[in-house]
Amino acid sequence: METSQKDQVLASHDQIRKLAHEHSLYSQRLENLAEKRYLSEDEKLEEVRLKKLKLRIKDQMAMLEHQFGQRTGAA
Repeated sequence: METSQKDQVLASHDQIRKLAHEHSLYSQRLENLAEKRYLSEDEKLEEVRLKKLKLRIKDQMAMLEHQFGQRTGAA
């Protein structure tokens, strides 16, 4: 594997790890909101926003993992 390709694979790996961390933080906040008996209007909006962010991050991770697999010849 040439150096620039290796750098791209490592960068993808770092991005996936960062996105996974963000996904985890959003999940934790959603769990905190789910434990509440009632949500304020702001909390309801936050819940919707967090769910959308989690989905977007999940899609980004899947795309990077797919690209990572193609670069390493695994896909």
